[in-house]
Amino acid sequence: MNILIVFAHPEPKSLSASLRDVAIRELEAAGHQVKVSDLYAMQWKSQVDRADFPALASNERLLPVAASKTAFATGTLTDDVKAEIDKLQWADTLILQFPLWWFAMPAILKGWVDRVYAYGFAYGVGEHSDRRWGDRYGEGVMAGKRAMLIVAAGGWEEHYSARGVNGPIDDLLFPINHGILYYPGYDVLPPFVTYSTDRFDEMRFAATARELRERMRTLETTPPIPYRKQNYGDYHIPSMELRGGIEPAGVSGFALHQLPHSPDS
Repeated sequence: MNILIVFAHPEPKSLSASLRDVAIRELEAAGHQVKVSDLYAMQWKSQVDRADFPALASNERLLPVAASKTAFATGTLTDDVKAEIDKLQWADTLILQFPLWWFAMPAILKGWVDRVYAYGFAYGVGEHSDRRWGDRYGEGVMAGKRAMLIVAAGGWEEHYSARGVNGPIDDLLFPINHGILYYPGYDVLPPFVTYSTDRFDEMRFAATARELRERMRTLETTPPIPYRKQNYGDYHIPSMELRGGIEPAGVSGFALHQLPHSPDS
């Protein structure tokens, strides 16, 4: 299996970097091919601006969506973006690894998504009609591929529990899991989250490394999060609202967009 790790941490000696290396060693030992996009080491440009669209006329207004569509269709995206798209097309599995900073991914990783997820590649694909609303949320160019998050959180696990003050970790990661990964079609695996990362010692690291190695060994068999597919009858088209009466009693919020059980169970 071909695996791409997009890594976002500025410190090579960080806990995140050490866990990345654990994951790489385990994956390669199992015979997988691994590529890493280390965004800080690459000095990745995070902002979308006119420099991303060299074919755009100097007197033409920059409309990022339209410019992205034209640049992807004409092959005029910048070389750094083209290289990352090539990696995504090569990879059977995508892993995004990052520390949770202010309840989100670091800006450099968000900028990778903003620039690499070009119109016509990751979004804006498929038929839009009264029967379907594009190839997205379970369909799209990444359908059949897998993806997951490896996240380091500084707070206690209890802080991110169902009643924790920071909010449930699944809710905080929903915009990434569902909106960034599931949207273009990935089967999204449950995230691997490490908590209280500034309180690690050798014993905790050894235990966490064992858990991460097990997750890497089961990348191909771990059941994905059972998100509802957009065009399979659960949503009204084109309003894209969930149909009434299909959710289990008492379910609300982001959990509405998951099936009550895996279709394979």
